Amino acid sequence: MTVVRRTRSSDPLPIDAPGRRRLPILLRHAWYGLNQAFRRRIAHLGITPDQFTVMRTLLESGGISQSELTEQMSSDPNTVASLLERMEKSGLLERRAHETDRRAHRLDLQADGKRKYQKAREVAITLQTEVISVLPEDQREEFLEHLARVADVCREAADKSPKRGGSED
Repeated sequence: MTVVRRTRSSDPLPIDAPGRRRLPILLRHAWYGLNQAFRRRIAHLGITPDQFTVMRTLLESGGISQSELTEQMSSDPNTVASLLERMEKSGLLERRAHETDRRAHRLDLQADGKRKYQKAREVAITLQTEVISVLPEDQREEFLEHLARVADVCREAADKSPKRGGSED
């Protein structure tokens, strides 16, 4: 396969040109590799990357409802409900009646969840440091800022896009 690269910054390749880097593939490869590495490194704790994300989100928010967690994780309600059920059965978290909304549940980490989170957090920090070290130190924060902007635009595009085959829901 011939790889076509641009020769000057003023001569960009079309977005769909063969050999051009494509955002969806790069994001998927980065996410998949990071997720697999993290999954393998925390397997001894008996938790998954998604469970770690739940724990981190709960601790950083100071306790939120299931629907707020779903929103913050950019996930769907059924996936989060199933995840929370497994975490509750394993003693990582507890769902309690919400103080002001009878239909909602407040989520709180149990002591075992907090312990496992702290151990997994150390692994996460080490892994992130390892991965981001491929960039020059003075460009790391800027890279993360750019990535956050890309993530925000992707979320906005999803929010603006019709759900289920073009129908407006």
